[in-house]
Amino acid sequence: MRIGALKHFVVIQQLGSSLDANGNTVEAWTDFASVYADVAPLSAREFVAGQAVQSQVVARITIRYLAGVRASMRINHDGAIYNIQGVLADQGSGREYLTLPCSQGTNDG
Repeated sequence: MRIGALKHFVVIQQLGSSLDANGNTVEAWTDFASVYADVAPLSAREFVAGQAVQSQVVARITIRYLAGVRASMRINHDGAIYNIQGVLADQGSGREYLTLPCSQGTNDG
């Protein structure tokens, strides 16, 4: 992967819980890491092919390898939210980059 392709700044977020002033558990998204990424919306052909198998993936986001990234996380890219559907390591060493197929998310907690 060419480093120059990673031109979008994104924030990877994870869902965490804490206690509010009344002792109630509150869930909220917190920042896990801020990284540069390649954000590639699916082409029309890929989207149509994906629909044949009921795929919800709308974009493919590629980042340099980062330990701890999980499918339960989400990505914030300029206010657009993407839910990570899987974490795919590169086929070479498995530690150069990660490809993250993503579905459209919402700003809801």
